[in-house]
Amino acid sequence: MAFQAVFKRVEKKYLLSEEQYNELRKRLDNYMTVDQYGETKICNIYYDTPEHLLVRRSLEKPIYKEKLRVRSYGTPKPDGTVFVEVKKKFKGIVYKRRISMKLGTVDSFVAGKAAGTKDTQIENELLYFMKFYKGIGPAMYLSYDRIAMFGNEDHELRVTFDRNITFREEDLKLESGSYGRQILPEGTRVMEIKIANAMPLWLSHILDELKIYPASLSKYGSAYTIVEKERLEKARQDKGEIKKEIKEKVIDCA
Repeated sequence: MAFQAVFKRVEKKYLLSEEQYNELRKRLDNYMTVDQYGETKICNIYYDTPEHLLVRRSLEKPIYKEKLRVRSYGTPKPDGTVFVEVKKKFKGIVYKRRISMKLGTVDSFVAGKAAGTKDTQIENELLYFMKFYKGIGPAMYLSYDRIAMFGNEDHELRVTFDRNITFREEDLKLESGSYGRQILPEGTRVMEIKIANAMPLWLSHILDELKIYPASLSKYGSAYTIVEKERLEKARQDKGEIKKEIKEKVIDCA
């Protein structure tokens, strides 16, 4: 897997039905090529504060937001290589900086111990990030199967398709493999278009013809929202049970 340490680009997300995906793939074949890895399992651990500050702030859609995750391509072995990356978004522009290290080094690095990587500048930026967000730690596991394409004429143009977006709050270890619950209905894919400059006209025309429109979606944010809704519903049910129990006791005492 090719390693790029620094990214700066515009990223737009779309939700596709299976029919839209199949038709779009046919049309993209004239302009883009699937990268050499084909469909790849991407696994992530998203980090957050105990109060889930990062994801809650992201869901508010501010002009600036940031997040930290550890990523592997496929399920890593204990001595496998992973990527620690911080992703920032400001006024629609995405900035990503990352370093690679052994999986066994991640915990001590997140705790504030230098990993001794080749890129000391990015490593120091990540260490500052983790020091700034006190108590930051593993918060959510997320994985998905991705197909990535690049432009035949402009290799900076990237289009990715993600399916089987799976999450869990427990067993937050990349080496445990991909299992959990799905975020989206069966057959739905998330497409991301990643561009350094303006979107090509041919791509805009294809999206218009297929009625494919931008969607506001965060994988981590969506998983967190599902969990929070379930927690609120359980709290309401528990509150109802307590009220019922108190009412029954009052009746018994009457």
